[in-house]
Amino acid sequence: MRLPQYTSTRFSISTLIFISLFLTITVLPSAGATQLQFSPANISFGHVTIGQSETQLITLTNTGKTSVTVSAITAGNSQFSVTGMKLPLVIAAAQTVSVNVKFTPSKSAWVGGTITFTNTSSVSKLQLNVGGTGATSESLTLAPKSLSFGKVAVGSSATLSVVLTNAVSWKVTLSGAQASGDGFSVSGAKFPVVLAAGKSVTLNVKFAPKDSGVAGGSIFVSGAAFNVPLTGTGTSSTTTTGKLSVSPTTMSFGSVDVGSSTNLSAKLTATGASVTISSASSSNSQYTIAESFPLTINAGQSLSVNVAFAPTKTGSSNGTLTFNSNASTTKTTESVSGTGITPKNTVTLSWKPSNSSSVVGYNVYRGTKAGSYSKINSALDANTSYSDETVSSGVTYYYTATAVNASGEESYYSKAIQVAVP
Repeated sequence: MRLPQYTSTRFSISTLIFISLFLTITVLPSAGATQLQFSPANISFGHVTIGQSETQLITLTNTGKTSVTVSAITAGNSQFSVTGMKLPLVIAAAQTVSVNVKFTPSKSAWVGGTITFTNTSSVSKLQLNVGGTGATSESLTLAPKSLSFGKVAVGSSATLSVVLTNAVSWKVTLSGAQASGDGFSVSGAKFPVVLAAGKSVTLNVKFAPKDSGVAGGSIFVSGAAFNVPLTGTGTSSTTTTGKLSVSPTTMSFGSVDVGSSTNLSAKLTATGASVTISSASSSNSQYTIAESFPLTINAGQSLSVNVAFAPTKTGSSNGTLTFNSNASTTKTTESVSGTGITPKNTVTLSWKPSNSSSVVGYNVYRGTKAGSYSKINSALDANTSYSDETVSSGVTYYYTATAVNASGEESYYSKAIQVAVP
């Protein structure tokens, strides 16, 4: 078997060893001839940060005509564990059960092993091959970190997206992406993909169940040795698939100062059946969705999400928000629009009132050079403050005020003040 070519000078020796060993364990004899079968047959966790954990779902199916009892589950390495099974477990003929396998690395190294299922079938010690790499830091970030397709009717399919972003300062080369697990496939990128610092690539993952029941799998991204856990449930074709709608379908933010932001709410509604939203994205970085995914909306229920518009430049700006879900239409979109405007400058003036009891108001004068002024208030101001909203950026103004008595007599100019508008 030809091993993948080494393409990145930043790969560690442990990564190369991991790829080699992963390929080795995948060609070991599978449990295809046994009464109990795993799907997928082996598990690779890729890189997982030390102290954190990653869980993958597999299924264990009894393909025989008699029941099988699983009496014990033993992990050959303490960094791997199994949850979700209460022992002893009787698996009837043709029955499938879900198994959660967790990897919690304790050191920075590749680690492999087996998980043994002691059972009453002809292969009494059924082994699941597992492998993963503990890492001190991540070269990629995933959004979301896992994909849940919810319920998908047999014979149909649902597609969700995951975004991979280079989180380090050097280039990362991704040599391929491989799907494991029944009904899962991946597309959307032409490999090899070279990601510069901060750059991203989007993978489209499809779930097309052939049989009813829970399914688990993963997308293994070679080159960076990262893994995306997948789950989904195949249902009979008569099962109702939920619909997801968003209102308003067009959201207008109006005019917003560049450098500031404003928020509006979008309402997401599920009808017919519950809907799981796995992720959301914006085609314009000036619009962001303040919500964590995945999340599930029950049938007949609604959920409000906050959308922020933070213009970085002047002028009109349009975009599209996309909500990825397991609804009958897997991508629900909402149009957004707004206009970035130059922030309006305001000069606020205040002064001490006149000592004369005959004063009934004040006039405010402005000029662009000292000694030359024009009145800027349209009517006599009875207050001792004034806001000038007609100034321009980069101009220096001189302000002065006068007092006016009941006879209309006006005082001399007050001492002028100088204001430079940024």
